[in-house]
Amino acid sequence: MAKAKSLQTGHVGVNVTDLERSLAFYRAVFDFEVMAEGREEDRRWAFLGRDDRMFVALWQQSAGSFATDRPGLHHLSFQVGTVEEVKATEEVLRGLGAEFAYDGVVPHGENGTSGGIFFTDPDGIRLEIYAPAGADPADAPTPGAPTCGFF
Repeated sequence: MAKAKSLQTGHVGVNVTDLERSLAFYRAVFDFEVMAEGREEDRRWAFLGRDDRMFVALWQQSAGSFATDRPGLHHLSFQVGTVEEVKATEEVLRGLGAEFAYDGVVPHGENGTSGGIFFTDPDGIRLEIYAPAGADPADAPTPGAPTCGFF
């Protein structure tokens, strides 16, 4: 059997407790468009993306909050072009009252120049927005380890 040569990440499916609340959050933070949506009482979902590319599927089929102590998703990360875009998104998140793991842009490693912001969505799902360059070289939040912001 031949391996796929053009493999890339497609989209990520995320369970949420309140589709309307999560739609508002993801659209405000990531400027996603609703590409398709299911509104049946027991089957609520939304496909979110940009420029005809789907990034996230929200599924309203859970209760409680994101469990960080169980196997599964660690965090979901999005790359942007510049650290200025990261900082602009940080301001949007502050206006939404989002919870941050750290204050401001943090580097991915000791004195690294790639870095981002680490925050949670309304259900506690850990998210990151980062730029590959432009972060101020500084001490990483987790010395001696690759920092993802939620180590």
